[in-house]
Amino acid sequence: MNKSAEKIKLTSFDDLFGTASLDSGERVTTVPLSQLHTFKDHPFRVADDEKMQETVESIKQYGVLMPGIVRSYPAGGYEVIAGHRRWRACELAGLSEMPVIIREMDDDTATVIMVDTNIQREDILPSEKAYAYKMKYEALKHQGSKGKNTAVLVGETAGDSGRTVQRYIRLAELVKELLDAVDNGKIPMMAGEKLSYLTKEAQDWVAGAVADCGVYPSKAQAEQLKTMQESGELTEGRVFAVLIRKEKGRQGVTIPAKKVRDYFPPSYTKTEMEEVIYRLLEQWKKEMGEEEPVNGTDTV
Repeated sequence: MNKSAEKIKLTSFDDLFGTASLDSGERVTTVPLSQLHTFKDHPFRVADDEKMQETVESIKQYGVLMPGIVRSYPAGGYEVIAGHRRWRACELAGLSEMPVIIREMDDDTATVIMVDTNIQREDILPSEKAYAYKMKYEALKHQGSKGKNTAVLVGETAGDSGRTVQRYIRLAELVKELLDAVDNGKIPMMAGEKLSYLTKEAQDWVAGAVADCGVYPSKAQAEQLKTMQESGELTEGRVFAVLIRKEKGRQGVTIPAKKVRDYFPPSYTKTEMEEVIYRLLEQWKKEMGEEEPVNGTDTV
């Protein structure tokens, strides 16, 4: 970008984003990349992936066509509100500065702009939406929004309903292991929402059972765990029992021998361990009032 283009007077926000107008007197200026700071708790990934490389090549060829939005940073420099990916692309392209609009605003306004300028990307993970929607929801509440309408306002930019927004916000209450599983598509979003109501300890039990058995909770199982917690009946053992219980006709689940062996004296044989496990499962089944027997051929 040449020096004559460092400061360009803009008469309309449409020149940049195609929406509302710029504040009177705002200008695009270039600032050193070394003076930029990331937005606090920025929830969106900035990955060096194929799309990033495409952005880098575009910048090398055409420059930065859309400036970022920043505000003054308390310790000096500027906090990036919109433009984190462009900032990274400029670094990878070997640039030392980036065009930005410097706009002073409070934390809540900055949060709303940060979320809205990122939320429509196609590759957003559920975890990113969860934290972004939670941040925007809290910002709007601080600004005076009330009632269920707040969730509706949060989802407007991305076209999500208020109920969908609430589901995403619930995901922010999941422990990392379970939220990662939602991101990877191994736990359905609806199941993740139900699991989010479990205590952190109970969620750790679920994550441990998933890691040991390789079985991910379905929506029905997550609902069952939530109900058991509400009635005060949820224990670590019952979490394992719910997850390893199989529906009629489904393939058996193998419990890792090393995990089971830790619970028995060294002298116990494989047959003796199996007998204890079956007795415990029978006892649990009676306590739960289940009528259908456990099917399959679990092995130790």
